[in-house]
Amino acid sequence: MTIASVPVTTLMPVLLAGIGAGFVGYAVGASSLVSYPALLAIGVPPVLANTTNTVGVVGTGVGGCLSARRELAGHRARVIIYAAIGVVGGVVGGLLLLELPPAVFEYLVPPLILFSALIIVCNPRERIHARDSVARTLGPDSAQALMAAEHGLAKPKDDVRGDPWWMWPAVSFVGIYSGYFGAGAGTFALAILDLGHIGRFHEINALKTVIGFAANITAAIMFIVRGSVDWTFAVTLCAGCFLGSYIAPPITRRIPSRIMRATATLAGVALAAKLGWSTYL
Repeated sequence: MTIASVPVTTLMPVLLAGIGAGFVGYAVGASSLVSYPALLAIGVPPVLANTTNTVGVVGTGVGGCLSARRELAGHRARVIIYAAIGVVGGVVGGLLLLELPPAVFEYLVPPLILFSALIIVCNPRERIHARDSVARTLGPDSAQALMAAEHGLAKPKDDVRGDPWWMWPAVSFVGIYSGYFGAGAGTFALAILDLGHIGRFHEINALKTVIGFAANITAAIMFIVRGSVDWTFAVTLCAGCFLGSYIAPPITRRIPSRIMRATATLAGVALAAKLGWSTYL
Protein backbone atom coordinates (compact mmCIF):
# COMPACT_ATOMS: atom_id res chain seq x y z
CA MET A 1 0.00 0.00 0.00
CA THR A 2 1.31 3.40 -0.97
CA ILE A 3 0.16 6.60 0.69
CA ALA A 4 2.01 9.76 -0.18
CA SER A 5 1.63 13.50 -0.21
CA VAL A 6 0.61 14.32 -3.76
CA PRO A 7 0.27 17.85 -5.16
CA VAL A 8 -3.22 19.05 -6.01
CA THR A 9 -2.02 19.64 -9.57
CA THR A 10 -1.45 15.89 -9.84
CA LEU A 11 -4.65 14.84 -8.07
CA MET A 12 -6.91 17.04 -10.19
CA PRO A 13 -6.20 15.16 -13.45
CA VAL A 14 -6.90 11.89 -11.63
CA LEU A 15 -10.18 13.26 -10.27
CA LEU A 16 -11.18 14.48 -13.73
CA ALA A 17 -10.19 11.11 -15.20
CA GLY A 18 -12.38 9.44 -12.58
CA ILE A 19 -15.32 11.64 -13.57
CA GLY A 20 -14.71 10.73 -17.21
CA ALA A 21 -14.38 7.05 -16.31
CA GLY A 22 -17.66 7.06 -14.41
CA PHE A 23 -19.37 8.81 -17.30
CA VAL A 24 -17.95 6.49 -19.96
CA GLY A 25 -18.62 3.45 -17.79
CA TYR A 26 -22.29 4.37 -17.62
CA ALA A 27 -22.53 5.28 -21.30
CA VAL A 28 -20.62 2.46 -23.01
CA GLY A 29 -19.27 0.22 -20.23
CA ALA A 30 -15.56 0.93 -20.66
CA SER A 31 -14.49 3.11 -17.72
CA SER A 32 -10.93 1.75 -17.60
CA LEU A 33 -10.26 3.13 -21.07
CA VAL A 34 -10.20 6.54 -19.36
CA SER A 35 -8.91 5.90 -15.85
CA TYR A 36 -6.05 3.47 -16.58
CA PRO A 37 -4.21 5.61 -19.17
CA ALA A 38 -4.67 8.64 -16.90
CA LEU A 39 -2.69 6.88 -14.17
CA LEU A 40 -0.04 5.91 -16.70
CA ALA A 41 0.18 9.52 -17.85
CA ILE A 42 1.13 10.80 -14.38
CA GLY A 43 3.89 8.21 -14.09
CA VAL A 44 2.30 5.30 -12.22
CA PRO A 45 3.90 1.98 -13.32
CA PRO A 46 1.59 -0.23 -15.45
CA VAL A 47 0.84 -2.98 -12.92
CA LEU A 48 0.39 -0.55 -10.01
CA ALA A 49 -1.78 1.64 -12.25
CA ASN A 50 -4.00 -1.36 -13.02
CA THR A 51 -4.36 -2.50 -9.39
CA THR A 52 -5.05 1.06 -8.25
CA ASN A 53 -7.57 1.50 -11.04
CA THR A 54 -9.37 -1.72 -10.01
CA VAL A 55 -9.79 -0.41 -6.46
CA GLY A 56 -10.74 3.05 -7.68
CA VAL A 57 -13.57 1.96 -9.99
CA VAL A 58 -15.00 -0.78 -7.76
CA GLY A 59 -17.30 1.73 -6.07
CA THR A 60 -19.33 2.07 -9.26
CA GLY A 61 -20.45 -1.53 -8.88
CA VAL A 62 -21.83 -0.98 -5.38
CA GLY A 63 -24.46 1.51 -6.46
CA GLY A 64 -25.23 -0.52 -9.59
CA CYS A 65 -25.97 -3.69 -7.64
CA LEU A 66 -28.02 -1.90 -4.99
CA SER A 67 -30.14 -0.07 -7.55
CA ALA A 68 -30.72 -3.17 -9.69
CA ARG A 69 -32.66 -5.23 -7.14
CA ARG A 70 -35.90 -4.91 -9.11
CA GLU A 71 -34.25 -6.11 -12.33
CA LEU A 72 -32.62 -9.03 -10.52
CA ALA A 73 -35.94 -10.26 -9.12
CA GLY A 74 -36.57 -13.78 -10.36
CA HIS A 75 -32.88 -14.37 -11.13
CA ARG A 76 -31.80 -15.44 -7.64
CA ALA A 77 -30.05 -18.62 -8.77
CA ARG A 78 -28.18 -16.81 -11.54
CA VAL A 79 -27.14 -14.02 -9.18
CA ILE A 80 -25.64 -16.57 -6.77
CA ILE A 81 -23.99 -18.72 -9.44
CA TYR A 82 -22.69 -15.90 -11.63
CA ALA A 83 -21.42 -13.95 -8.61
CA ALA A 84 -19.57 -17.06 -7.41
CA ILE A 85 -18.06 -17.53 -10.88
CA GLY A 86 -17.10 -13.85 -10.90
CA VAL A 87 -15.39 -14.22 -7.51
CA VAL A 88 -13.34 -17.20 -8.71
CA GLY A 89 -12.52 -15.42 -11.98
CA GLY A 90 -11.42 -12.31 -10.07
CA VAL A 91 -9.08 -14.42 -7.94
CA VAL A 92 -7.56 -16.11 -10.99
CA GLY A 93 -7.20 -12.84 -12.90
CA GLY A 94 -5.73 -11.06 -9.88
CA LEU A 95 -3.21 -13.84 -9.28
CA LEU A 96 -2.16 -13.78 -12.92
CA LEU A 97 -1.58 -10.03 -12.68
CA LEU A 98 0.41 -10.24 -9.43
CA GLU A 99 2.41 -13.40 -10.10
CA LEU A 100 3.36 -13.04 -13.76
CA PRO A 101 6.30 -10.76 -14.60
CA PRO A 102 5.23 -7.13 -15.12
CA ALA A 103 6.55 -7.31 -18.68
CA VAL A 104 3.83 -9.85 -19.54
CA PHE A 105 1.12 -7.39 -18.53
CA GLU A 106 2.80 -4.54 -20.40
CA TYR A 107 2.91 -6.63 -23.59
CA LEU A 108 -0.71 -7.75 -23.23
CA VAL A 109 -2.23 -4.34 -22.47
CA PRO A 110 -2.27 -2.95 -26.07
CA PRO A 111 -4.19 -5.93 -27.55
CA LEU A 112 -6.50 -6.02 -24.51
CA ILE A 113 -7.36 -2.35 -24.98
CA LEU A 114 -7.89 -2.92 -28.71
CA PHE A 115 -10.13 -5.88 -27.83
CA SER A 116 -12.22 -3.72 -25.49
CA ALA A 117 -12.56 -1.02 -28.18
CA LEU A 118 -13.76 -3.58 -30.74
CA ILE A 119 -16.31 -4.90 -28.25
CA ILE A 120 -17.83 -1.42 -28.08
CA VAL A 121 -18.24 -1.52 -31.87
CA CYS A 122 -20.46 -4.60 -31.49
CA ASN A 123 -22.77 -2.43 -29.36
CA PRO A 124 -25.05 -5.06 -27.78
CA ARG A 125 -26.84 -2.39 -25.72
CA GLU A 126 -28.50 -0.69 -28.69
CA ARG A 127 -29.56 -3.97 -30.31
CA ILE A 128 -31.06 -5.30 -27.08
CA HIS A 129 -32.88 -2.02 -26.45
CA ALA A 130 -34.37 -2.18 -29.96
CA ARG A 131 -35.58 -5.73 -29.43
CA ASP A 132 -37.18 -4.87 -26.10
CA SER A 133 -38.84 -1.79 -27.61
CA VAL A 134 -40.47 -3.97 -30.26
CA ALA A 135 -41.66 -6.35 -27.57
CA ARG A 136 -43.20 -3.52 -25.55
CA THR A 137 -44.93 -2.14 -28.64
CA LEU A 138 -46.51 -5.50 -29.41
CA GLY A 139 -48.00 -5.76 -25.94
CA PRO A 140 -47.60 -8.31 -23.12
CA ASP A 141 -49.03 -11.34 -24.89
CA SER A 142 -47.24 -10.71 -28.16
CA ALA A 143 -44.06 -9.83 -26.31
CA GLN A 144 -44.07 -13.19 -24.56
CA ALA A 145 -44.66 -14.92 -27.87
CA LEU A 146 -41.81 -12.96 -29.44
CA MET A 147 -39.44 -13.88 -26.63
CA ALA A 148 -40.51 -17.52 -26.80
CA ALA A 149 -40.01 -17.63 -30.56
CA GLU A 150 -36.60 -16.01 -30.30
CA HIS A 151 -35.38 -18.07 -27.37
CA GLY A 152 -36.96 -21.37 -28.24
CA LEU A 153 -39.35 -23.07 -25.83
CA ALA A 154 -40.41 -20.83 -22.98
CA LYS A 155 -38.85 -21.66 -19.60
CA PRO A 156 -39.08 -20.25 -16.08
CA LYS A 157 -37.00 -17.10 -15.68
CA ASP A 158 -34.72 -18.58 -13.00
CA ASP A 159 -34.22 -21.99 -14.63
CA VAL A 160 -30.44 -21.94 -15.04
CA ARG A 161 -30.56 -25.47 -16.42
CA GLY A 162 -31.90 -23.99 -19.63
CA ASP A 163 -28.86 -21.72 -20.07
CA PRO A 164 -26.48 -22.61 -22.93
CA TRP A 165 -23.68 -25.03 -21.99
CA TRP A 166 -21.05 -22.42 -22.81
CA MET A 167 -22.49 -19.74 -20.52
CA TRP A 168 -20.52 -20.67 -17.40
CA PRO A 169 -17.13 -20.88 -19.20
CA ALA A 170 -17.88 -17.56 -20.91
CA VAL A 171 -18.80 -15.89 -17.61
CA SER A 172 -15.61 -17.37 -16.12
CA PHE A 173 -13.59 -15.72 -18.87
CA VAL A 174 -15.27 -12.39 -18.12
CA GLY A 175 -14.39 -12.79 -14.43
CA ILE A 176 -10.75 -13.59 -15.18
CA TYR A 177 -10.53 -10.72 -17.66
CA SER A 178 -12.06 -8.36 -15.08
CA GLY A 179 -9.57 -9.41 -12.42
CA TYR A 180 -6.61 -9.15 -14.77
CA PHE A 181 -7.43 -5.93 -16.63
CA GLY A 182 -11.13 -5.30 -17.10
CA ALA A 183 -11.46 -2.58 -19.76
CA GLY A 184 -14.60 -3.40 -21.76
CA ALA A 185 -15.48 -6.36 -19.53
CA GLY A 186 -18.98 -5.00 -18.85
CA THR A 187 -19.84 -4.65 -22.52
CA PHE A 188 -18.39 -8.11 -23.20
CA ALA A 189 -20.50 -9.62 -20.40
CA LEU A 190 -23.59 -7.89 -21.76
CA ALA A 191 -22.99 -9.37 -25.21
CA ILE A 192 -22.51 -12.87 -23.77
CA LEU A 193 -25.66 -12.74 -21.64
CA ASP A 194 -27.69 -11.45 -24.59
CA LEU A 195 -26.33 -14.19 -26.86
CA GLY A 196 -27.42 -16.74 -24.26
CA HIS A 197 -30.98 -15.29 -24.17
CA ILE A 198 -30.90 -14.86 -20.39
CA GLY A 199 -33.49 -12.09 -20.28
CA ARG A 200 -34.37 -8.59 -21.38
CA PHE A 201 -31.94 -5.70 -21.43
CA HIS A 202 -32.43 -4.35 -17.91
CA GLU A 203 -32.20 -7.87 -16.46
CA ILE A 204 -28.99 -8.85 -18.23
CA ASN A 205 -27.52 -5.41 -17.61
CA ALA A 206 -28.08 -5.99 -13.89
CA LEU A 207 -26.57 -9.49 -14.09
CA LYS A 208 -23.59 -8.02 -15.92
CA THR A 209 -23.10 -5.60 -13.04
CA VAL A 210 -23.18 -8.47 -10.53
CA ILE A 211 -20.53 -10.43 -12.42
CA GLY A 212 -18.23 -7.43 -12.79
CA PHE A 213 -18.63 -6.30 -9.20
CA ALA A 214 -17.93 -9.81 -7.83
CA ALA A 215 -14.76 -10.09 -9.90
CA ASN A 216 -13.57 -6.55 -9.23
CA ILE A 217 -14.15 -6.55 -5.48
CA THR A 218 -12.33 -9.88 -5.13
CA ALA A 219 -9.36 -8.70 -7.17
CA ALA A 220 -9.36 -5.39 -5.31
CA ILE A 221 -9.21 -7.17 -1.93
CA MET A 222 -6.28 -9.23 -3.18
CA PHE A 223 -4.44 -6.15 -4.36
CA ILE A 224 -5.09 -4.37 -1.05
CA VAL A 225 -3.85 -7.36 0.99
CA ARG A 226 -0.71 -7.55 -1.15
CA GLY A 227 -0.10 -3.81 -0.68
CA SER A 228 -0.26 -3.19 -4.41
CA VAL A 229 -2.46 -0.09 -4.32
CA ASP A 230 -1.66 3.61 -4.34
CA TRP A 231 -4.40 4.77 -1.98
CA THR A 232 -4.05 8.46 -2.75
CA PHE A 233 -4.91 7.90 -6.39
CA ALA A 234 -7.40 5.10 -5.67
CA VAL A 235 -9.53 7.27 -3.36
CA THR A 236 -9.35 10.25 -5.73
CA LEU A 237 -10.31 8.04 -8.67
CA CYS A 238 -13.19 6.49 -6.72
CA ALA A 239 -14.60 9.93 -5.88
CA GLY A 240 -14.40 10.94 -9.53
CA CYS A 241 -16.08 7.72 -10.70
CA PHE A 242 -18.96 8.36 -8.34
CA LEU A 243 -19.44 11.90 -9.63
CA GLY A 244 -19.14 10.82 -13.25
CA SER A 245 -21.67 8.03 -12.95
CA TYR A 246 -24.01 10.35 -11.05
CA ILE A 247 -24.06 13.08 -13.70
CA ALA A 248 -24.03 10.71 -16.69
CA PRO A 249 -27.76 9.81 -17.06
CA PRO A 250 -29.17 13.30 -17.77
CA ILE A 251 -26.27 14.12 -20.11
CA THR A 252 -26.24 10.89 -22.11
CA ARG A 253 -29.95 11.29 -22.85
CA ARG A 254 -29.02 14.28 -25.02
CA ILE A 255 -26.06 12.72 -26.85
CA PRO A 256 -26.65 10.25 -29.72
CA SER A 257 -25.39 6.83 -28.71
CA ARG A 258 -23.46 6.39 -31.96
CA ILE A 259 -21.36 9.48 -31.14
CA MET A 260 -20.48 8.19 -27.66
CA ARG A 261 -19.71 4.74 -29.04
CA ALA A 262 -17.57 6.07 -31.89
CA THR A 263 -15.63 8.37 -29.56
CA ALA A 264 -14.90 5.57 -27.09
CA THR A 265 -13.89 3.22 -29.90
CA LEU A 266 -11.53 5.73 -31.55
CA ALA A 267 -9.99 6.58 -28.19
CA GLY A 268 -9.42 2.89 -27.45
CA VAL A 269 -7.81 2.23 -30.84
CA ALA A 270 -5.59 5.30 -30.52
CA LEU A 271 -4.52 4.32 -27.01
CA ALA A 272 -3.80 0.73 -28.09
CA ALA A 273 -1.68 2.04 -30.98
CA LYS A 274 0.24 4.45 -28.73
CA LEU A 275 0.96 1.84 -26.03
CA GLY A 276 1.78 -0.77 -28.67
CA TRP A 277 4.29 1.58 -30.32
CA SER A 278 6.04 2.34 -27.03
CA THR A 279 6.00 -1.30 -25.89
CA TYR A 280 6.89 -3.27 -29.00
CA LEU A 281 9.07 -0.80 -30.90
